[in-house]
Amino acid sequence: MLRIERRGFAIMSAAAVLAALLAFAPAYAQSARNKVVFQVSDDSPQKWNLVLNNARNLQDDLGADLVDLEIVVYGPGIGMLKSDSPVAARIADALKNGVKVVACENTMRAQQLGYKDMLPKIGYVPAGVVELMKKQQEGYSYIRP
Repeated sequence: MLRIERRGFAIMSAAAVLAALLAFAPAYAQSARNKVVFQVSDDSPQKWNLVLNNARNLQDDLGADLVDLEIVVYGPGIGMLKSDSPVAARIADALKNGVKVVACENTMRAQQLGYKDMLPKIGYVPAGVVELMKKQQEGYSYIRP
């Protein structure tokens, strides 16, 4: 009789462990999402092409639906977000592929740029450095090529 009770206890223990694992599965799945934020403060087309290549490679390697990518732009780099930028077409492609590109409004004011000067479909943040800080606090990996 004692043997049967031990088996019953073992089965109940295994069931409890399984239930606990299943309870944590949704939390694990959420934490497995990849989150990356890039800083671009350079006005170099070569630097921008590097960042856009990195973003595309991340999406290709990890799956575009499994990675949140944001490019935060401020300082001299803001000029590459203008409508006549030499990398405008590549930025537009990145936006279509789910990469979020945001411009620092502080920099725009300092350079006397308005929304009409900028590429369509980009986003805006009040301060680029604050956005970078917030993203890192949210668990984003920070990359500055």
